[in-house]
Amino acid sequence: MSTNTNLSLPLSLVDALATRLGAAPPTTPVRPRPVHVVYGGAHLFKAGTPAKLGERARSAMDAWSGDASTFGRAVGVAGDALAEAVTERVRDKLATRPVEALCIDFEDGYGPRADDEEDAEALRTAGELARTTAPETSIGIRVKALSGATLRRAVRTLDLFVTALARATDGDLRERFSVTLPKVTTVTEVAALVDLLEHLEAGLGVTRRIDVELMIESPRALLGSGGLAIPALVEAARGRAVAVHLGAYDLTAELGVTAGDQRLDHPFCDLARMLVQLSIAGTSVAASDGATTLLPTAPKDASPEEAALAVRRAWALHAENVRRAIDVGIFQGWDLHPAQLPARYGALFGYFLAQKDAMTARLRSFVAHATQASRVGQAFDDAATGQGLMTFFARGLACGALDEDDLRPTTLTADELSRSFADIVAARVAPPAR
Repeated sequence: MSTNTNLSLPLSLVDALATRLGAAPPTTPVRPRPVHVVYGGAHLFKAGTPAKLGERARSAMDAWSGDASTFGRAVGVAGDALAEAVTERVRDKLATRPVEALCIDFEDGYGPRADDEEDAEALRTAGELARTTAPETSIGIRVKALSGATLRRAVRTLDLFVTALARATDGDLRERFSVTLPKVTTVTEVAALVDLLEHLEAGLGVTRRIDVELMIESPRALLGSGGLAIPALVEAARGRAVAVHLGAYDLTAELGVTAGDQRLDHPFCDLARMLVQLSIAGTSVAASDGATTLLPTAPKDASPEEAALAVRRAWALHAENVRRAIDVGIFQGWDLHPAQLPARYGALFGYFLAQKDAMTARLRSFVAHATQASRVGQAFDDAATGQGLMTFFARGLACGALDEDDLRPTTLTADELSRSFADIVAARVAPPAR
């Protein structure tokens, strides 16, 4: 750099400042998580449950979707051409990987039971999970809260289930196996769960570390005296936290919202989503939205027309809730019934396919301009925009909304999407190896 007599600060001071402050932190590529998790009571789980849920989702699509335009209207997709594309890809998704994640629920979906009954269920479901042959589906459990009257029951169920699963799988458990902790309010609860998992893993020779998912169902888990409470909860998981879930109905109930006004689009839920996203920004932890409780099922004794109308009305609400979460960057949510899956994928795929062409043109141009700037020695400082464009395609490919034919016009490859935008540009301007 040439000397300029109009400058007053010595170069040595600037160099010292650069050393002290260091380089800007790199932008990390997105690591897509499942776009949903189906919650089901433990008493309902069997080894064939993932396949059965997929069959029921396909049956709902066949029975109630109508033609592409009708299905498109039900899930908020405008335009016949887009509706055709969305419908086709939803059917493909339901045929190949309908259930991305499943939670065997020993909490609200199971309820209070006699100890002997829950003991037996924990052992039975662990054996069923060991026999489950759906590697594409992430499967975990939710225990009861580690506090108050349910603490001992939660620990016992966790112990019985993990012990039985470890013995049935020779310690291999299952890839992406996780334990969801509900009604979290303190770091002590999270740390206690991790202590229990470490003890079980060591004693049973577990070869895969068990992940932790946290349920935020209380104002105290969102905000504390020092500000945002979630970062401390995630830190207490000691690197195991993979997701933070919004428990919308417990949260709104604790805030005094009556049953008639509890809904996923309540202003308190909007605030909670934003606080969750602010809390986990820049981490590998994902956010998961709450459940739509209006289920797409036909009323008893309804005519075919009335049944179709009821299902599509429920699909419309579910799709609207999916889009509401996407608006703040949340791409995962709960599903309570397999017939909800067409609406989730319809809304999700509609989001990606509607924007695909514009995003393709932007990313292709962005890569070209960034590469050219680097070649001539100019800094290209807006890598975050490039990363955001790449995230769009990474998420779309991961969930099945997009395929590699959609990616090809961007000039990027699927392998490059797993890297940072800055690394891609650097690799493209580097001289070829001799």
